Amino acid sequence: MPILFDNRYRGTGLPLGAAPLATDATAVATLLAECPSHRPTPLRDLPELARACGVASLHVKDESRRMGLGSFKALGAAFVIARDAAAIGGASAAQGALSGRCYVAASAGNHGLSVAAGARVFGARAVIYLADTVPEAFADRLRGKGAEVVRAGATYEDSMAAAEQAAADNGWTLLSDSTWDGYTEPALGVMQGYLQLAREAAEQMPHTPSHILLQAGVGGMAAAVASHARGVWGDEPQIVVVEPDAAPALAESIAAGRLVTTSGPVSAMGRLDCKTASVVALQALSRDADVFVTITEAEAARGVDVLREHGLHTTPSGGAGVASLIAGLPGIGPQARVLAVLSEGPEDG
Repeated sequence: MPILFDNRYRGTGLPLGAAPLATDATAVATLLAECPSHRPTPLRDLPELARACGVASLHVKDESRRMGLGSFKALGAAFVIARDAAAIGGASAAQGALSGRCYVAASAGNHGLSVAAGARVFGARAVIYLADTVPEAFADRLRGKGAEVVRAGATYEDSMAAAEQAAADNGWTLLSDSTWDGYTEPALGVMQGYLQLAREAAEQMPHTPSHILLQAGVGGMAAAVASHARGVWGDEPQIVVVEPDAAPALAESIAAGRLVTTSGPVSAMGRLDCKTASVVALQALSRDADVFVTITEAEAARGVDVLREHGLHTTPSGGAGVASLIAGLPGIGPQARVLAVLSEGPEDG
């Protein structure tokens, strides 16, 4: 059964001094409307799975085909790069407004795909640093989008450090999906891009959810969706943040009252296996999330199997929010109206 950590900072937030996270998705929607590959992703109503989990309803926002990249992260880096191109090139942005610019990032796969896709559209170069644990299949997909792939270190944190150093050494633009002391832009723009997911889900939901389940790695997607949800629905939904028990970076930071780095084994929830949270995301979630939850590797794997039985194909990372419900998330009763996110498709595409 998932382990819960109550958030004693709910409503006030941790005073971390980080930049605030945007909650207005209008700018994102306006820019994405000009992108021919953009269209809203579906919200799946899963009544049979809802009954099996003992709740009144379960709606899952399915990001498995987002913009042809297979993940919500298509909304993040690509939005920042498109914004840069629009600022420089106006109507001719797609004809190489960013030629000569290089974006560099660390990734566990999906963020890198967004960087690569955005860079290719607007004529920029993309260099993506991967830890040794990232599957070669992801490296091949990045190369297929035109990115240069560099292996660096045994962990995601190692690859982040290498990307940061490469940016400093070469004058490249570091486009991370995380934030830390001294680095918030353009990562704030990446999180702003994720607001499109939240906007769509709010418009598609037939009723106000009583519970919102959000899986988290560094926390960018969870923070963006939670912030937008509070703006739309106020305090009514209980927002639950789900992490691997091997990487409870947000939960342990809440417990400590400050940003901390965790340690633990490598998790099969690879996109969530982040030992240090984004400081902007932590600050926002400490205000907006009600509880933090950790799930085991076995619970995540079971979630993938059950979702497949109901026609949704994903990974342990992509299905972690729903997996917590399947595993018997405490505090959710038969009247619960649950909203969750399937954040990515299967690794084989």
